[in-house]
Amino acid sequence: MDGQRKTRKDLYPAVEPYTKGMLALDDLHQMYWEECGNPAGIPVISLHGGPGAGSNSTHRRFFDPKRYRIILYDQRGSGRSRPYASTENNTTQHLVADIETLRQHLSIEKWMVLGGSWGSTLALCYAIAHSERCTGIVLRGVFLGRDSELDWFMEGIGNIFPEPLAAFRHFLPENERGALLDSYHKRLNDPDPSIHLPASLSWNLYETNCSTLTGYTGGPIDTNFGRLAVHGALALARIEAHYFVNHVFIDDDYILRNVDKIRHIPAVIVQGRYDIVCPIRTADQLATAWPEANYRIIPDAGHSALEAGIRAALVEATDTLPGLFR
Repeated sequence: MDGQRKTRKDLYPAVEPYTKGMLALDDLHQMYWEECGNPAGIPVISLHGGPGAGSNSTHRRFFDPKRYRIILYDQRGSGRSRPYASTENNTTQHLVADIETLRQHLSIEKWMVLGGSWGSTLALCYAIAHSERCTGIVLRGVFLGRDSELDWFMEGIGNIFPEPLAAFRHFLPENERGALLDSYHKRLNDPDPSIHLPASLSWNLYETNCSTLTGYTGGPIDTNFGRLAVHGALALARIEAHYFVNHVFIDDDYILRNVDKIRHIPAVIVQGRYDIVCPIRTADQLATAWPEANYRIIPDAGHSALEAGIRAALVEATDTLPGLFR
């Protein structure tokens, strides 16, 4: 049986797109998309995190290219989509509609959806709105967009990673530290690159230093901004801050209140036990509300999809989940 086939323990080999393009979404935004793998395979779309992080070539490798028609894209303002780092006409509702626009553009009737971190939020919102288009759902590092989770990201992480939070806070002048999110949001949207670029790199360093189980050793915080790629940093930080100040554009209980609409869809939830960016309590609450989902806790992992246990579990999920709905 397909669902009982032997699974890989790591990512599939690198693969290149066989087609790509830019899709006009409105008078302002154009969205980059690509396809790789098997054109006649099981359609699957990968939703990147952030919001604002953009897709990358590693995201292709969570799927067997012989079995899957793999679709990647960059959400509004992210990666190769244009205009870069734009927050105009950029909401959760726009992003959900964009997924449907891409599905129709590619003439796909139904597809499997995979999303991690912010991508898990977007996957859930899309599935709630378009459950009839989803053959399966794979989630990682669950984030439900609630105010308590946003407060944790901006302040609560300091309970585990006090040094990165202190560096994040002390990047700002003392008179701006009382309202971290508002202060960063203002700086990230300042038109002067000498203001918004350093702020974006500080934001990225904070998130990166808290994203893996063993990546931060407790030593000095790296403040050498030149070591980080400037391209990508601004979109991630600016768009994340934009979504955060707007409460992710959904009601606090929107996803859990609507989970019954998607409980019939085969699903796997992969969660690192020591995920500090998106703590396990959130994934546990989703799994409790969705008992039909296959809930996988990885005991030696944090938030990053590239930690060994997380990536193995995600590949296992994409290897076996098709057997549930084919």
